[in-house]
Amino acid sequence: MIKLSAEQARRLVVNSQGVYAAAKLGTGATAVAEILKRLSYVQIDTISVVERAHHHVFWSRHPKYQHSWLDKALEEKLAFEYWSHAAAYLPMRDYRYSLPKKRELAGGGKHWFDKDPQQAKYVLDVIRERGPMMARDFKQARSIKNPGWGDRKPAKQALERLFMEGELMIARRDNFQKVFDLTERVLPSDIDNSLPSNGEFLDYLIFRCLDAQGIATAAQIAYLRKGMAAKVQQRCLVLCAQGHLKEARVNNQTYFLKASFEALISQRIPKTSIKILSPFDNLLIQRQRASDIFDFDYQIECYVPAPKRQYGYFVLPILQGTRFIGRVDARADRKRKVLELNGLWFESDRAKSAKDEVVNALEKFADFNQVEFQA
Repeated sequence: MIKLSAEQARRLVVNSQGVYAAAKLGTGATAVAEILKRLSYVQIDTISVVERAHHHVFWSRHPKYQHSWLDKALEEKLAFEYWSHAAAYLPMRDYRYSLPKKRELAGGGKHWFDKDPQQAKYVLDVIRERGPMMARDFKQARSIKNPGWGDRKPAKQALERLFMEGELMIARRDNFQKVFDLTERVLPSDIDNSLPSNGEFLDYLIFRCLDAQGIATAAQIAYLRKGMAAKVQQRCLVLCAQGHLKEARVNNQTYFLKASFEALISQRIPKTSIKILSPFDNLLIQRQRASDIFDFDYQIECYVPAPKRQYGYFVLPILQGTRFIGRVDARADRKRKVLELNGLWFESDRAKSAKDEVVNALEKFADFNQVEFQA
């Protein structure tokens, strides 16, 4: 059992996440592919108070990031869209590991929308004949009531189900609207699309998580994957016995990490560099984990009734080096072309000494949002 200090653990996580590794990423589609390779996924979200989460995460890893980089990566088939713990962009090289979920759903597994074979055949026939289509391209008068999701056109339900089952892929997005096409026309011809064995899939979950997060418990590796935590725990112990993984103790919590962890701990981290992160950033998407490792109690409050919010609707975490030093409630007012600052909170009096650096980071964040910031 290895014992790591809290600072060593934070260094391992931050460097695994590549927060300060822009110089090694290249530019354009190559940079997007490298970020996805490192993180294993980047979450897609519809909230646009500031730039949407996926663009924000890419920019957080590469300050020169532009939207066109992601478009190019998708065009060059270096990335694809599917479900991780939420809707996400994933590296195309990991495509085969999306197949177990697709096969489960194709076999009748539970989904938001029930199977409708007649509607599914109609949708596939139309796309096969006419090419890529959006839900709005299907003119249907009939509507189905689905509790919790409101009224949805049958064709839209079929599109979503066929996408989750793997019959369709998202070829691109137009104004953030999904454009669906047959998987065979989107998937690269040289991609491995063989179904992984249970053992291969388990090792994929473990090593992809540890590559991206540095250290993790079995429960964190199996995050939102029902019934997998016990299997992950057992397999991790076997991998420890084989010398591929090690166990580490941090703040009375036991984690797994790769045997080659030491180089990441010693890798340089700029102590004064400030990052304005998305609430959906991979670094802190598991809130309890962020609290345990970074001693940062963070919750997104856009789903909390306004009177009960402690900070604000869409508060952004502020990272300096290996510590979260504060949070900022900001909104990009695109009509007035300004970044509104509704609140700024520091975690401690000591953290306030970084105020000038935070203001500088907010100016860069405003540029990314194509608005101006006035301190």
